[in-house]
Amino acid sequence: MTNETTVVEKVTGAVCAQFNEGKETAAQVTTWLTEKGLDFAMNLVFALVILLVGWLAIKLISLAVRKALMRGRAKGRLLADFVCSVVTKACWAVLLVMVLGRLGVNVTPLIAGLGVTGFILGFAFQESLGNLASGMMIALNEPFKVGDFVDAAGLSGTILEVNMMATVMKTADNKRIVLPNKSVWGGPIVNYNTLGLRRVDLQVGVDYGEDVSRAVDVIREAVAHVPGVLQDPAPAVAVASLNDSAVQINVRPWAKSADYWPVAAATLTEVKSALEKAGVKIPFPQIEVHTASTK
Repeated sequence: MTNETTVVEKVTGAVCAQFNEGKETAAQVTTWLTEKGLDFAMNLVFALVILLVGWLAIKLISLAVRKALMRGRAKGRLLADFVCSVVTKACWAVLLVMVLGRLGVNVTPLIAGLGVTGFILGFAFQESLGNLASGMMIALNEPFKVGDFVDAAGLSGTILEVNMMATVMKTADNKRIVLPNKSVWGGPIVNYNTLGLRRVDLQVGVDYGEDVSRAVDVIREAVAHVPGVLQDPAPAVAVASLNDSAVQINVRPWAKSADYWPVAAATLTEVKSALEKAGVKIPFPQIEVHTASTK
């Protein structure tokens, strides 16, 4: 009985202690709600209002910056996207500090510590800062614009966007590639769209026994009828080299950048058909094997 009484007393004491603790907590919450609850509710409402108004203001600021940059430059979309991205993120940082301050969070130590923190992070994130600086150089110098087909950082593709840290492109086989801005700006950039026109470089071989001048005339006539081939600049057709099994002829028509691949394919098809109709032989590599007769 004594042991049972002791256990009951311990359980009762624990329950009472928990109950008293709960009463104290409830009393503290009630006191806080009575004294500061209204102020906190008002601050929360004001913080939400500031957040909503700030969100709308950021959208308007971003739109105004974009319009100003697009109006000032004929091809300013790349620069506008980059600057708007930076401005938007900076405005959101300021807005969040304002909201936290309204909720009663002491942001003074946070702001004071940004200088030291920024100095430390500058060493830790040198690569990211390099990408940011390179992105700014790309946006300002605009070696390409959205939609251009380029070679950059050893890869080829169509530019989709340039953000604060990376350049995004799409390859011809529909792969999405994200390249660090530092890699793009740090190497040669070949833009296939900027000048508007591209030369199609092809070679056709004819047999050594053929009249080369006649073959050149046949090819030139065929190229002139290919859809998309420009007459100014005029297509160039001339002997390039004397190879082991054929006389190589350069075929170099000009086309609009957007028509490059269709013109290249159509030119090869048209030239082959024209040479066959004219009876001009197109040789292929052959190996002659001589064997000694044995008796």
